[in-house]
Amino acid sequence: QVQLVESGGGLVQAGGSLRLSCATSGRTSGAYGVGWFRQAPGNEREFVAAITWSGVNTYYSDSVKGRFTISRDNAKKTVVLQMNYLRPEDTAVYSCAATSGFYTGSYYDSSGYHYWGQGTQVTVSS
Repeated sequence: QVQLVESGGGLVQAGGSLRLSCATSGRTSGAYGVGWFRQAPGNEREFVAAITWSGVNTYYSDSVKGRFTISRDNAKKTVVLQMNYLRPEDTAVYSCAATSGFYTGSYYDSSGYHYWGQGTQVTVSS
């Protein structure tokens, strides 16, 4: 079992930045990937970004590419989502999720993630 806890959400003006962290604990053996997803009221869950165990491969949705950066520190068991140039449409609950070990499926697909955090609210004012 893997536990994930997000932090760093909050209220920011458009054009500003926020840094989200995802701390993992529990039975984290194995090379698991981590993704960030978001869900705004009335909308379906949406892929934001993901990173493989090694950190060599990263994936972004078109809507955040060039503005958001995902990184990880395996020694600290932490994955960070740096969000710059935030827009009102980025407002959502952001959740991190972990795949099973040695995952080979699509990082864009939420069904590939076995463990989920509770989420943290990000609100961007115009």
